[in-house]
Amino acid sequence: MVNRKREGLATIILAAGKGTRMKSDLAKVLHPVCGRPMLTYVVELAQNLDSEKTIVVTGHQADMIKEATKGRNLIYTFQKKQLGTAHAVSRAGDNLLGFDGNVLILCGDTPLLLPSTIEALLENHRSNSAVITVMTTILDNPGSYGRVVKSEEGDVLKIVEARDAGAEEKMIKEINTGIYCAENAFLFEAVKKIDNKNVQGEYYFTDIFEIARREDRKTGSFIIDDPSEAMGINTIDDLKTAERIMRDRPCDKL
Repeated sequence: MVNRKREGLATIILAAGKGTRMKSDLAKVLHPVCGRPMLTYVVELAQNLDSEKTIVVTGHQADMIKEATKGRNLIYTFQKKQLGTAHAVSRAGDNLLGFDGNVLILCGDTPLLLPSTIEALLENHRSNSAVITVMTTILDNPGSYGRVVKSEEGDVLKIVEARDAGAEEKMIKEINTGIYCAENAFLFEAVKKIDNKNVQGEYYFTDIFEIARREDRKTGSFIIDDPSEAMGINTIDDLKTAERIMRDRPCDKL
């Protein structure tokens, strides 16, 4: 059978972090969920979407990540210093020079995402003619998640990290899942304009929304109903929760 790649789609998977809250020397994305490294679920998701290219941004234990995902036709790039999400995304830029299409950005610690949800995100992004779309969800207690600030028309004006948010912004319940789709032509030019003038001194990828708005470009959000699907695994308790959710899913959802 001929493997027909979807035209105009590439995927970046962010997998460089140490995951210090896991209390383990093992890179976070290599911790197993139902007997498999969580990263492999995200890689398979990208492959199910038939991306033209799938780029994995590695850092901590890069060689072990390559070994765990070998034979999957992936491109690997290395982030030597963890300077923030924008810096991580920028590491994939050289691999997408001249690429004409959309770039899906996934996190290596979100094994519960379903292909149907990402397909819906991509369709939302295309139908709205946005240069960048963020996947969001609604939480009663948003806690430490970034808040999504919108215009009355529903355009995303900015995403504010919880530690940088003011009192009014902290009341917002729509949060950033860390999953995005962006036009390649816009993405890497915009990332170059992001600075690190924030509490953490990091290059926040979320600043790309303010850049888009300054340039009068269309931005959007795609709200998912089930927050657990986009849950990032940061602790051993999160790992146990993800295993329980995955084991309880019907077979046609795996």
